[in-house]
Amino acid sequence: MKGTQPSIVFCHGIWADGSCFSKVIPALQAEGHECIAAQYSLNTTADDIANVKRTLARVSSPAILVGHSYGGSVITGAGTDDRVAGLVYIAAFAPDTEVADGRIWLLPEGIDSFAGDLSEQEKRLVWATQCVPAPDLFEAKVGGTAWKSKPSWYIVAKNDRTIQPDCERFLAKRMGATTTEVASSHVVMLSQPQVVIDVIRKAVKASQGVTAAA
Repeated sequence: MKGTQPSIVFCHGIWADGSCFSKVIPALQAEGHECIAAQYSLNTTADDIANVKRTLARVSSPAILVGHSYGGSVITGAGTDDRVAGLVYIAAFAPDTEVADGRIWLLPEGIDSFAGDLSEQEKRLVWATQCVPAPDLFEAKVGGTAWKSKPSWYIVAKNDRTIQPDCERFLAKRMGATTTEVASSHVVMLSQPQVVIDVIRKAVKASQGVTAAA
């Protein structure tokens, strides 16, 4: 399936899988975007980045990479690929090339800190479908810094209790990202999906302008 619209590749964080983007993907598919959620093991960052680059080969180019939480580290490394036109960070890590960000279970009592603004049913589902990271996952280097050469957007979750909002603001400012702030827990794509859809649309529009100019 080849289209004229940029493709969108989603990269999940820890304690999640690609289904965490289920409230975002349908609207973008309806607008003609080829969407795919990369599913990776959370064993090593290098493996996860390689998986995303393989996923890029399954969709048409150019592509927008969207990373949530730890997925921000993944798109920072994978985004150096020439097929990537832009980066969208959702309450995410955004490491520099040589800076380290580190199997860890989310306990039931921790779900309110991770996804406190979801319904009780949704919180139970998030906990039940978590992917569990290796203990040293955040100690790995990402092998490249895509945001230094690619346009980037960042969504700050103002009520985040997993990554401090001020840390998110620091990362967004460091990369010179176009920043949106929203009153949300860490899982913005589940609690405020329309905000995520709107930011991705802005990234798509910007990437189409760059492609046309080229």
